[in-house]
Parts: sequence; structure tokens; C-alpha cells
Amino acid sequence: MKKEIKTIDASGRTLGRVASEVAMSLMGKTKATFERNKYSGLPVKVINAAKLRITVKKLENIYHTRYSGIPGGLRIISGTETAEKKGFKELISLAIYKMLPDNKLRRKMMKNLTVQD
Repeated sequence: MKKEIKTIDASGRTLGRVASEVAMSLMGKTKATFERNKYSGLPVKVINAAKLRITVKKLENIYHTRYSGIPGGLRIISGTETAEKKGFKELISLAIYKMLPDNKLRRKMMKNLTVQD
């Protein structure tokens, strides 16, 4: 039995709305068989990530952190910098990552996510 893949079109939609819909599907909260302690979600494919509707002002307000592990190694990166270097695919996956629960299942959920331009 093959698992069906849920496809979500991001063109013309805002970042948060796409990310929250994907996070709900990855967690399995859209199914009646939801269990908090097991992975019961669907594999999700996000298409048209480059056509995401996001303003310049919002891109400047978004930020995320990277820590290298050494003292003073915390980098704060703006959304504009991420969009330029890695594209909107990375912005979507970071937003989804932050919306998922911070437990052992998060890595498993993120493996079931594919984002395409």
C-alpha cells in the first residue's frame, strides 16, 4: 500500500498560512487517527515556493539564528539574506520546522517534507 502524498500549492499565498497547513498535515492532525506519540502524518510536497506572496518589509522582520557551538558563535540571519542565498524553499522549511513540536518526531516529520520552486 502506497502512502498518498499531499501536494500544497504555495503560489499567491502567504508564508505563515502555507507553513501552518503543512505542519498540521505532517503532524497528522488532519486525520482521525492522530496519535501524539507516533508519527501518523502524511508526506507533504510544497510546489511553486518561488511564487510565495511576501512583502519586502516582512522579509526584513523575519529572522532566524544559527549557532556554531563556540562562544560568540551565534549568528542572527534576516529573511532577506536567506531568500537571496538559499531561496524561498529554505524560508518555507524553516517556518515549518519552527511550527512542529520540539520532540523526537520532528526529524521524522521533516524527512517527509519536500519543497520545490
